[in-house]
Amino acid sequence: MSDASGTLLLDLKTRSWSAEILDALEIDPQWLPSVFESSAQAGEVSRATASELGLGSGIPVAAGGGDNAAAAVGNGVVRPGLASCSIGTSGVLFAHADTLTPDPSGRLHTFCHAVPDRYHQMGVTLAAGGALQWWRDVLGRHGYDELTELAASVPPGAGGLLFLPYLTGERTPHMDPRARAMFVGLCSRHGMAHMTRAVFEGVAFSLRDSLEIMKELGLDVAQIRITGGGARSPFWRQLLADVFARPTVRTVADEGPAYGAALLAGVAAGVFGSVEEACGVVRLGAEETEPDAGRARLYDDYYAAYTRLYPATRASMHELSELAAPDPRTTQESARSSVAGRRRRAPP
Repeated sequence: MSDASGTLLLDLKTRSWSAEILDALEIDPQWLPSVFESSAQAGEVSRATASELGLGSGIPVAAGGGDNAAAAVGNGVVRPGLASCSIGTSGVLFAHADTLTPDPSGRLHTFCHAVPDRYHQMGVTLAAGGALQWWRDVLGRHGYDELTELAASVPPGAGGLLFLPYLTGERTPHMDPRARAMFVGLCSRHGMAHMTRAVFEGVAFSLRDSLEIMKELGLDVAQIRITGGGARSPFWRQLLADVFARPTVRTVADEGPAYGAALLAGVAAGVFGSVEEACGVVRLGAEETEPDAGRARLYDDYYAAYTRLYPATRASMHELSELAAPDPRTTQESARSSVAGRRRRAPP
């Protein structure tokens, strides 16, 4: 169901292909596969495959789920009040929802959850860890641990410096491929450490955008479970707790999507009676990171300034993206010149 939700062909209420949409697009329903709940048995291992892999035939095969839905199961995000946040190349904030409550403006993705008859709200930042990778490459000599130390060496707020992490456009909440990244507030007292902290904080602010929309839709997120590469960093966990003003916690198992898929398979095979029961084996780290009240209030003020920057600069972002776009005529002429040059240089 979670993967089918992303096709725009699924009726989320009935959790089946939408006859209305298929008819409007002249899509034959027979072209589409059957749709299963994630924990349902979708088939079994064939004799030929079992022989090739050294397994017994007839082993149940679960339908499984999309990567983020499976990761949420692996993190135990299967009841109201819980959300998961992953920091990889992109960043994701994923919240469980018992009922279908789509965002009318389409800023968040509303999909079927990997939990039968349940839903989720999901926001995505395109450049989360990707923004840090870009900044590391720009500096040319710092690893991620060094970046964290640099960021931690200056106070929260980076001395009045903000960073918009729209290096590859942005998905949530703007859905704008022409959005552009920027540092705002630079002055002579800022150095590399301030800019590094601003990159970290800008990613956190972009993820808070998703949390604020979830709050608008009535989702009361009480705890955020951190996964992905960022989960291993105490600095990241504290920063997100302060910016979200919510406690963050790390799960013991780091392999969120794979672990969640295994739990779904356990339900399909009858090892567990339900997804909720399967998530009873999910273990949390001993340490829960609480937000610091003073830093949370400070970040509220910085976040308010952050949210005003995109609408204030959107027109300039788009103009600059157009100015930087290659002229097709110039590109074609350059390609022809390059080919001609290679021909002239080619040996007889």
